[in-house]
Amino acid sequence: GLKRVTSERRDLFRRPLTFKELSGFDGLVFDPPRAGAEDQSKQIARSDVPLVAAVSCNPTTLARDLRILIDGGYQLKSVTPIDQFLWSPHVEAVALLEKPKRRR
Repeated sequence: GLKRVTSERRDLFRRPLTFKELSGFDGLVFDPPRAGAEDQSKQIARSDVPLVAAVSCNPTTLARDLRILIDGGYQLKSVTPIDQFLWSPHVEAVALLEKPKRRR
């Protein structure tokens, strides 16, 4: 069946969602500005959210944020470049990550 979708709009530079706030979510999408989401990525890496989609317009900050998530136990499943701005050198990218469940 369908699950409830929760969304939140917040300034992640001033107040990132903490790993405790993220508990209980089945997945999340984050789409930061060109500066990336370093502090938010650190909180996500500490969380147990099983699925993460990271959207970025800056390959350098995306690589940095993905490294934080991978070091936190996430596995990078795919990265898809999206050329949505015709006649522009800019490319968006969507990365999908999974965190395996911990064995008890």
